[in-house]
Amino acid sequence: MTAMIYCPFPDRESARQSSRVMLEEKLIACANILGEVEALFVWKGECGEAREVGVLFKTDQTLLEAACERLSALHPYDTPAILGWDCQAAPCATRDWLAGINTGEP
Repeated sequence: MTAMIYCPFPDRESARQSSRVMLEEKLIACANILGEVEALFVWKGECGEAREVGVLFKTDQTLLEAACERLSALHPYDTPAILGWDCQAAPCATRDWLAGINTGEP
């Protein structure tokens, strides 16, 4: 089964750096670094807003927990918002691609 992780970053460069490490360590097969997003949030009881860069990471479900933990260690925020989930539907080719992260297949 496939999985996705969403995580916002403070800037494009930190998103790229974490994505490259995750790719090199074979925890993900792809990172889609999205455009700037406006974040409105509550943090420690205070309302805030910021500009962030969202990233969607594609991985295999068997790597989801390890990928989330590693991303937490790499991330520049003290408490990053890392949300991972299993994907119920994906074509066979996508499932095979993501399942082959550690083996280099296909």
